[in-house]
Amino acid sequence: MPAAADLTSVVPSPLPPLHRLQFDVPGPPCLTPLPDGSSVWYVSRYADVRQVLSDSEFGRAELYAPDGPPRPETPGLTDNPELMFNQDGDSHLRLRRTLRRAFTPRAVARWRPWVASIVDDLLKGLADRDTPVDIVAEFALPLPIAVISRLMGLDASVHERLRRWTVIAFSGDPSPSEEARAALDDFSDFGAALLAERRREPGDDLVSGLVSAADDEGGIPESHLVSLVCGLVAGGHDSTMTMLSNSLLYLLGERRECWPRLAADEQAAETAAARLLHMIPLGDDRGTARRAAQDVEVGGVPIPAGAVLLADCGAANRDPEVFSPDRAEDLFAPLEAPTLSFGAGPHYCLGAWLARLEIHLSLHRLAAAFPALRLAEPSEAVRWRLGSTSRSPEELLVTW
Repeated sequence: MPAAADLTSVVPSPLPPLHRLQFDVPGPPCLTPLPDGSSVWYVSRYADVRQVLSDSEFGRAELYAPDGPPRPETPGLTDNPELMFNQDGDSHLRLRRTLRRAFTPRAVARWRPWVASIVDDLLKGLADRDTPVDIVAEFALPLPIAVISRLMGLDASVHERLRRWTVIAFSGDPSPSEEARAALDDFSDFGAALLAERRREPGDDLVSGLVSAADDEGGIPESHLVSLVCGLVAGGHDSTMTMLSNSLLYLLGERRECWPRLAADEQAAETAAARLLHMIPLGDDRGTARRAAQDVEVGGVPIPAGAVLLADCGAANRDPEVFSPDRAEDLFAPLEAPTLSFGAGPHYCLGAWLARLEIHLSLHRLAAAFPALRLAEPSEAVRWRLGSTSRSPEELLVTW
């Protein structure tokens, strides 16, 4: 069985780092052609993007309607209409209610001590390595895998399989190989078996809480719960690994002067983490799609019922009417408005508070433990891991 890295599209530079992506100045919604010949309404201003992501006139489920835009014949994890992110209305709310209490800011604050202990254990292991060290393999990847595993009551024996399944699920391959389809089936079987196990023997973990809440809620198909569990496993570690890897590339490659302050001041590290999450997108995907359920107006522009809209959160996060360009690279300046990096409205990312905690604790404690940390090779030598939703360094060699 090939390793996860063998299943990932890896390309060298000259792809620019994500913090250097160029965005046009946001403007009114405009009809934009796609490579397949279809057209979408491109939405880029902060207020307009928030409207599209928040208002009930725009939904995800309609993208999967019989008259919707073309979809892959064999959907992956992210294209599965049973995934919570791809549902709207009551079915979406029922699923979301099963998780909402687990990811409140208060709940995440209670997790802080053991998240910090995972960070510290990884830093101790890092200190024992000979340099140069791949900070992705030794820190940015194992941290979120360990965190989501603890949350879901999983042991280390499944970590390699979790990563492999996630790489395949997020590959964006419209025609997955027979091996890849079999792996996704294995992933679903794993999710179904995990739910059944927690029903028989509930514990103090996220999956047991999900099962209990789903039973209380009632009316949730088992296939939706399986998709939810698999989505938590995959999204719960891949996004954080991507955010942390890209942040470290930027900090160590171009903003090394910020490193001492990150080490000395945890509050400053928390502010910097928020700014980094705001500024550096997960990948090159220039928008999240929604479909208009009825005739509606966005930013003074009429949008017809059935139209597909592409809401560009990266462009909206740079809207000069909301975020001052003069402060864009001041990592220690609080954001002028809520970031759209985690979305908005009904589909706002439930894991946002946990991701923020992981990133800011990682940056603060890594900088404190390794004040001389620096890249062991030029930023331009980075080889990129590509996926349908994310891009990050395949490896990032550091020394100290």
